[in-house]
Amino acid sequence: MSLALFDLDNTLIAGDSDHAWGEFLVSKQLVDAEEYKKANDRYFIDYQQGTLDIHDYLAFSLKPLTLYSTQEMHAWREVFIEECIRPLLLPAATKLLNKHREAGDELLIITATNRFITEPIARLLGVNELIAAEPEFINGSYTGKIVGTPSFREGKITRLNQWLAGKNLDLTNSWFYSDSHNDLPLLELVDNPVAVDPDETLHQRASQEGWPILSLRS
Repeated sequence: MSLALFDLDNTLIAGDSDHAWGEFLVSKQLVDAEEYKKANDRYFIDYQQGTLDIHDYLAFSLKPLTLYSTQEMHAWREVFIEECIRPLLLPAATKLLNKHREAGDELLIITATNRFITEPIARLLGVNELIAAEPEFINGSYTGKIVGTPSFREGKITRLNQWLAGKNLDLTNSWFYSDSHNDLPLLELVDNPVAVDPDETLHQRASQEGWPILSLRS
């Protein structure tokens, strides 16, 4: 069995779910709109530039989960999925996922975005296996803290190796699809790296290495 790995944001969907969630919180006035938007946009630029402090960002992005009850946040999340994520779904991404399913490959989404946001998106895409940043959840409430290694940059490899050990799988004839230069550590590790609607840095690297460059948006 081969393994097909997929980044989520700006790869399988036409946008960044983490940043979009922040914008959603602002639009529904669930956070201090002006201050939160400034910080959310600043972290997004840091991510694009490859300078993001993932622990600092996760402390920021998970804090809103502590401000309301779990039931309230899950209800808002359902609205977010319908209003903000469904419009970002890509028919070509569905075809790509189905291509790997039909080949009998194991499908896995591996993303730096936290599980609270990404788990319902993975379900929407029909992908059962998900590696994401794990929010701490104790006694029915989110604490605002993270559990384990964030699945970001080299952390994706750490988390993937833990997942592989639990599944008794390896990376033989593996694939990884991503848009971001932040994913170069994992792209360099798999047998079949694919740049999907890549940022400029990844596009240059993919061209140099002869990696396939794919668009799911055209």
